[in-house]
Amino acid sequence: MKTLKKSFLAMSIFAGAALAPMAAFTVLGQELEGADGKPVDANATAEKSGGGGFLKVIYNPDDPDILGTVLWLVIFGDFALSIYFAIDNYILISPEKLMPKRLIEKIQVAMGQGDIVAAMEACKDTPSAMSNILLAAFQHVEEGFDVIQEAVTAASDLEQEQIQQRLNWISVCGNLGPSLGLLGTVEGMILTFAKLASGGAGDAAALASSIGQALYTTAGGLVISIPAITMFYSLRNKANRLILRMTATTMEFLNGLRNVEVAEEEPVEA
Repeated sequence: MKTLKKSFLAMSIFAGAALAPMAAFTVLGQELEGADGKPVDANATAEKSGGGGFLKVIYNPDDPDILGTVLWLVIFGDFALSIYFAIDNYILISPEKLMPKRLIEKIQVAMGQGDIVAAMEACKDTPSAMSNILLAAFQHVEEGFDVIQEAVTAASDLEQEQIQQRLNWISVCGNLGPSLGLLGTVEGMILTFAKLASGGAGDAAALASSIGQALYTTAGGLVISIPAITMFYSLRNKANRLILRMTATTMEFLNGLRNVEVAEEEPVEA
């Protein structure tokens, strides 16, 4: 019963929030009382002002809003950065970049021959996340298999952290979008109420422009946020899968070293 009441209350709030802007525009579409006390037709006022559109919301020469224009430039910049970081990470987080086939083939040949030195040279000749993990293992090959496992785990965690740091920029851009949209919404509503307070209730076009600024910035922020956050989680999951795959492949290469015995150093006689 409580769940039903909460659902009904949530639906009521959502319906009210959705119908409130429609009611406001309906009122603005009717006759408004101007500053001189005479009724003014809102539709006639809008036609007289020459309409508007999205470009006029960004910059209206008849009613310039410097703060709103700067805010739109920041939103466009955030959108461009989210695209850049998404493309950059999409190229980076790929099997060919993180674990190249030519590196795997060289390591397979070297480990088949038991040549650790050749395997290390192959890693140095083909720099990648996989080569870094393998090098960390090969550098501790004389210290026993347990030490090798610890080195592989530490190297994998380091590579994962480096990838995560680059991925976080997509998340930053995605989280900034709604914040910038909310700032634009607040700024637009401030302008709307400022015009109403100054007796501008008869200028429906000016009020609609301010309300449009509020709604457009909110939509712009969501347009940035939704794809950016989706791309962030998708690439993050892909990176985690590749890191696990690289770790498993490294351990397969090193299985032949499992039974290696570590020679104890003899004490040096004085």
